[in-house]
Amino acid sequence: MYIFLSQLSLSEILFTTNIVPNMLRLILIGGGTMSVRGCVTQFCILCVPTISQCLLLATMSFDRYVAICNPLHYTSIMTFRLQLNIVVFCWISGFMLALVIYMFLNRLIFCHFNIINHFYCDIAPLIELSCSDTSYVELVIALISVFIAFSPFMFIIVTYIFILVNILRIPSSFGRQKAFSTCSSHLTVVCMYYGTLTIIYLYPPGKHSLNVNKFLSLLYTLVTPLSNPIIYSLRNQDIRRAIYNFLSNCRKNDCIMVDKTCLNTFS
Repeated sequence: MYIFLSQLSLSEILFTTNIVPNMLRLILIGGGTMSVRGCVTQFCILCVPTISQCLLLATMSFDRYVAICNPLHYTSIMTFRLQLNIVVFCWISGFMLALVIYMFLNRLIFCHFNIINHFYCDIAPLIELSCSDTSYVELVIALISVFIAFSPFMFIIVTYIFILVNILRIPSSFGRQKAFSTCSSHLTVVCMYYGTLTIIYLYPPGKHSLNVNKFLSLLYTLVTPLSNPIIYSLRNQDIRRAIYNFLSNCRKNDCIMVDKTCLNTFS
């Protein structure tokens, strides 16, 4: 599973490095300019880790299924070669589908109005700026969104149904608790990531959907990559113990400072 976690971290690094530097520049100077080709390129570069992460999360659910339902055969099923092939497939799929999106977006014609109401070049404001027919682009985006969002999400749901059935068959409460804790972090990340992604790219556009899309885009491009390491790290018992000790020490130090203040006041 660690190879999948490393690739998940790599995709989150690509998320932040593609968006955050340019976003901070726009905030500091109060706006900025970007060429149409540069804007399309930024979105397509963002598509690569987005697609790869969707497929990686689906793969990680299968990995958890094998670990819980077939623990004795885990090493023989999830071999290093198989994991490496899956990782390569996820990244190649991301690059190929992003290239398809890039080819279709380059066919759009942009006219006079060229202000994007967003903190990065997303597909919705790009399509709104185009003065040509965008129906074929919207169709391609919808089909790819179904492939990278809906299909893996359904696969994850089916996988977790089998996992839940097997967990309920575990006789000991300690074993059930351990199995649930193994899946809880991954399930939390899946709900955060797929929930926002599905609403952004499969939700029908409306009058006020752009502001909603900006908020949801902020969640899955910045907040989710920031929270994922915390979510996965909290599974580690040593890290939880270190956090507990740190908070306990902080509370004791605050109490000592309060006591000293009170003593100085009365003296």
